[in-house]
Amino acid sequence: MPRIALTAALALAATPLAAQQADPWQPQQYVQIEAPEWSRDAVLYQINTRQFTPEGTFTAAEQELPRLKELGVDILWLMPIHPIGEVNRKGTLGSPYSVQDYYAVNPEFGTEEDLKSFIEAAHDQGFRVILDLVANHTAWDNQLASDHPDWYEKTWDGQFRPTPWWDWSDIIDLDWSQPGVREHVGGAMEMWVRDFEVDGFRADVAGYVPIDFWETMRARLDTIRPVFMLGEVQQVVHHRAAFDATYAWDWHHTSKRIAKGEADATGLFGYYAENESLWPREAMRLTYIENHDSNAWEGTIYENYGPALPAMTALSFTGEGLPMIHNGQEACNAKRLEFFEKDPIDWSQGEDCAYGDLLTDLIAFRDANPALHNGAWGAVMSQVVNDRPQQLFGWVRQRDGNKVVGLFNLADEPVEATLADGLAAGTYQEFQSGAVVTIGVGDTVSLPAWGFRLLSAGGH
Repeated sequence: MPRIALTAALALAATPLAAQQADPWQPQQYVQIEAPEWSRDAVLYQINTRQFTPEGTFTAAEQELPRLKELGVDILWLMPIHPIGEVNRKGTLGSPYSVQDYYAVNPEFGTEEDLKSFIEAAHDQGFRVILDLVANHTAWDNQLASDHPDWYEKTWDGQFRPTPWWDWSDIIDLDWSQPGVREHVGGAMEMWVRDFEVDGFRADVAGYVPIDFWETMRARLDTIRPVFMLGEVQQVVHHRAAFDATYAWDWHHTSKRIAKGEADATGLFGYYAENESLWPREAMRLTYIENHDSNAWEGTIYENYGPALPAMTALSFTGEGLPMIHNGQEACNAKRLEFFEKDPIDWSQGEDCAYGDLLTDLIAFRDANPALHNGAWGAVMSQVVNDRPQQLFGWVRQRDGNKVVGLFNLADEPVEATLADGLAAGTYQEFQSGAVVTIGVGDTVSLPAWGFRLLSAGGH
């Protein structure tokens, strides 16, 4: 059978019979899950409990909730809260991603009651809380390795093995062909949602775990309470019936390349073209500036972005994507945090941090403009064509009477660019200043090096 005919036959076979008979040419809904309403305009905030406060505890973190409320974030992502393995431990305290017990709380951070208190206080102040789930692997001294050695993958000579190719010597991989593994990890997820009222999970290396497990668990968890799921993976298929949000690694890496002068503004064209044509509208893609991995291994926000930091941050919050703040980012944290040792964030850095004010203002701007909301709730980005595309990256997002224009000079020298048409034309309010601005058809836009403008009309 010719390849095209074979592909068509396979696609038809995968389509429900009733849909084939009703109308074979009617588009089929791909995404089978519904994101919780409270994620509509949500901004994530990642908490490394060990480094978030000098005490490094849930109780101390709870005292910081009013400050986070003032910042404007919505979903609090707690890095792994479980006991950490001691065998083959890295550093003094070890990696929180080396899980010794999926059903327990790391005493370094506090007790189960301390965690419940944190979650209850967060809920009372309007936050949602998700836990970091490390399903791919466990610590060497997780009790499962003794009780169920057959639940683990093995080397060629029958030994436990860390994840292949990576330098993750402090963990060993689970064997996901074993039903017991699925029941054990899935049962833990259900317990945290049911008994501790967590609002979902961030799934570590989600692509290394079979997708049918995630789809099964999403359906089971939603029967307990509506959950939000963030997967550390960059694949369309994970949005079908498992995850609301996944990682936009391509965006993150491209934004850093542009900031370092290794690419120009057109380097983002491929990402946004694929985002519009390949990814479902419901997909929320994490356009992050920094997370625990990038801070610890790749460098601080200043090392990675330099003078481009404000512009790239503004783009991550207003272009299509799900923005996130890594703890300390709002305080202009200028150091790499130790990963296996106690190394608290120096919050005094933020006393005169204009970047922190920018984050607060960007969150308020997103909230006020529904066109900037997450996934299918927000509007598609339409390109503002101009005669200097290597520098001026421009777009319009508009729906239901709300229109936002973003103009970004993604270069280290000033730009003057002429707009090709009237897409951006209109009268707006300027971001932060509130000044009234009018753009005409074919106007020339001037921006300083790494400058940006955000203009809005019809928001609230």
